[in-house]
Amino acid sequence: MSSRHRLQALLAHPGIWQAARPALAGQSALATGCDALDQALAGGWPAQGLCELLVEAPGVGEFGLLTPVLCGLQKAARAAGRPAGIMLINPPYVPYAPALLGAGVDIARVLVTRCRQDRDLFWTMEQALRSGACAAAVAWCAAADHRHLRRLQLAAEAGRCWAALFRPFHFRHQSSPAALRLCLAPAPADGLSVEIFKHRGNRPRRVIVAN
Repeated sequence: MSSRHRLQALLAHPGIWQAARPALAGQSALATGCDALDQALAGGWPAQGLCELLVEAPGVGEFGLLTPVLCGLQKAARAAGRPAGIMLINPPYVPYAPALLGAGVDIARVLVTRCRQDRDLFWTMEQALRSGACAAAVAWCAAADHRHLRRLQLAAEAGRCWAALFRPFHFRHQSSPAALRLCLAPAPADGLSVEIFKHRGNRPRRVIVAN
């Protein structure tokens, strides 16, 4: 096999991310609850892998963006006879139970975990993703290096568990192995500006989501 053919075979591997390559045929997606965002993401959230959400400041409605997919993941897990737990690691605020209930999330299956050290946070999330006991794991952290992010990406794929990580906005220029990267900021009329910063098969674009 020539060097050119070997390179083409390597780049065809689904684990190699290329911005210009469209999503693979049959690759599943999870609805976001917003038609415009679903269209921009070629169907919705990636069903596997790590989603990284970069936020200007906590409390702009960023967690509300996730409640439709968390509700959908719980329903799908129950229908398949799988655990429907959701782990929230180091949320900046105590989750508002009435809002979660109103969005259809089963709060009896939501576990909030606090970790004092970043290394404990990454270990906890990785174990949750690999355990098979969770439908989703969501964490908030101040900083993460490429090695930690890569481990979370691999754990989400291995455990077939949906994963989301909130990080400060200024990390947008740091490279990341996450399957999807979004930048979130306030928008007029209490909306949320969602900038698609990294997503296979699509160029960056911005969508306004109503809170």
